[in-house]
Amino acid sequence: MTGHYKLDAASPEIATAFNADSGPDPWAGGALYPGTFAPVITRAGRTGKCVIRPMHWGYPPPGASTEALGPEPPRWVAQVRNIESPFWIGNLRHTELRCLIPATSFALRHDGTEHWHKVRDTPMFAMAGIWRDLTDMPVFAVLTTEPNSAVMPVEGGKGPSAMPLILNAKNYSDWLQADWKEAQKLVQPFPAVMMAAVSDSSFG
Repeated sequence: MTGHYKLDAASPEIATAFNADSGPDPWAGGALYPGTFAPVITRAGRTGKCVIRPMHWGYPPPGASTEALGPEPPRWVAQVRNIESPFWIGNLRHTELRCLIPATSFALRHDGTEHWHKVRDTPMFAMAGIWRDLTDMPVFAVLTTEPNSAVMPVEGGKGPSAMPLILNAKNYSDWLQADWKEAQKLVQPFPAVMMAAVSDSSFG
């Protein structure tokens, strides 16, 4: 699964692409890793309007809170691998706790190397996510699916075990608003024909 993605777009571009309020915290673009803050799109409770919010990528490990973490860097839980897990299902069933995670490319590590990928014919796309507002900061995690053929090695080698759940633009509102019985139908690999590898080293 990805432990690294890029969002090479500034807040105004993100707001336009997702018909969202840009919010008070500007984003200039760059690389994201677990443990860093990233722009995330949620629906405002009172108005239902989409808004961009900065959130910490990664939940505290099970049984821990951000206040109780020790001096060593924690291993943030950054991906949702099992949507049936009690650790995640509460968030998934509540529409207000689902979110869109804008990206321009993402990396998958296999064969000891990061391989970068993007969605064809669009400069920006969204990964499906969930979030929680902890006492000291909001946190989010990226949902994953089985990898499609676009991210697998052409021949030989060991492919990635999972890939981000990329949403088709027509399904953004369904992920944010639909009942979980319907929204979970979106948890499937993105079509391989709609993806492309990124060879430019500036992405890595």
